[in-house]
Amino acid sequence: METYASPPAPSPQDRTRLMPAMARGFLNRCPHCGEGHVFGRFLKVRPACEACGLEMEGHRADDLPPYLVIFLVGHIVGYLVLEIEMGYDVPLWISLTVWPLLTLVLALGLLQPVKGAVIGLQYTFGMHGFGKAPPARGGTGTGERRGSEAGRRAGDAPRLGSV
Repeated sequence: METYASPPAPSPQDRTRLMPAMARGFLNRCPHCGEGHVFGRFLKVRPACEACGLEMEGHRADDLPPYLVIFLVGHIVGYLVLEIEMGYDVPLWISLTVWPLLTLVLALGLLQPVKGAVIGLQYTFGMHGFGKAPPARGGTGTGERRGSEAGRRAGDAPRLGSV
């Protein structure tokens, strides 16, 4: 009779990978567990996840989300303005109404998701307030560490570049 070993329990320092963590943040979910919410109000980050207890109050998203939103909205609206104005004879009052309104709606609609994605990025790399090991996930994941992260201690965060 063969017995199969169950996968090892995840270690406390096991972090979610970059893309899933950023996608969870983009969708206003905890980058660690994907269950709790990141934001309590429009741009106010909760002190901790209500599902897994990940502390989020020390994050430092600062100016990156608005810069990214300005970059995205500027390219989207700029392209649309160029295409519409060059291809059609649009009355001035429509241009003065539609383009600022579209810019405002896109900027406000993207600001919270982009900030959540930046928080997911910071969580993955252990930046700013995410330097401590996250709480252990119950029963999910394999607990394996990949690449240069294999021999790290529990409190160490992955680093960028060479040391």
